[in-house]
Amino acid sequence: MTQTTPQVTVYSATWCAFCHAAKDYLDKKGVKYTDKDVDSDMAIAKEAMEVSGQTGIPVLNINGEIIIGFDRPRIDAALAATA
Repeated sequence: MTQTTPQVTVYSATWCAFCHAAKDYLDKKGVKYTDKDVDSDMAIAKEAMEVSGQTGIPVLNINGEIIIGFDRPRIDAALAATA
């Protein structure tokens, strides 16, 4: 079986402690991700709201699965689905 690389996007802000925790967790697992700072660009903030249906961060998009907040079990499950 071939292992695929997950496509991961994290919508975050520099001031958000849970955003840092989520990105640190991904870093420790060796998962590469695209970080989109919602404070740097209103279009990114709007994109995060459109994919999540709400205004909270972090929002993680792991292969199309949207995870709101730093939810380790859901992150692990979404990553395992790509293994």
